[in-house]
Amino acid sequence: MATRLATPIIKLIDAAERVRAGDLTARVDEPGSTDELGSLSRAFNRMTSQLAAQRTALMDVNRQLDERRRFTETVLAGVSAGVIGLDREGVVELPNRSAGEYLAVEGETMIGRPITDIVPELAALLKAASDRPERSVQDEITLARAGQTRVLLVRVAAERAEIGSGRLCRHAGRYHRVAGGAAAGGLGRCGTPHRA
Repeated sequence: MATRLATPIIKLIDAAERVRAGDLTARVDEPGSTDELGSLSRAFNRMTSQLAAQRTALMDVNRQLDERRRFTETVLAGVSAGVIGLDREGVVELPNRSAGEYLAVEGETMIGRPITDIVPELAALLKAASDRPERSVQDEITLARAGQTRVLLVRVAAERAEIGSGRLCRHAGRYHRVAGGAAAGGLGRCGTPHRA
């Protein structure tokens, strides 16, 4: 009798250790009985199946997010306008090269920093955008950097992303569009404001 009880419990403990180590394919034999050990074995197998399915779904979502980020980075690299992706708190997540050039800041050094620490001149525009997130906000800002003055046309817009049918828990980012060159209708040459 003791062996009949101990063997399934030992197998269940071994399978639980495999799951703890990350092996979500671990299963135990399900006896045909309807006693507590049979119920426990079936519950364990259902749990590991659900965990494996959830892990697969999370990995798929992460892969989709990585692909989207790579695509966005590729597109932004070829855009002459400066674009900066922010999180909900205004921390820089994704600047393109042009944005760094317009702001006279190395793009990679912006990542992880609040945009208002880098460009305090954006504070009022960001406030206006957060007060009305359903609409884009646009205005000119004047930057004085390294002895040069630039007038930039800046547009702030919130982006909401959806993956499949479920909405993400947080905004994918807010993007600042800094129009580049007089042809784009917003940026004058250094020191000479351009009115569109």
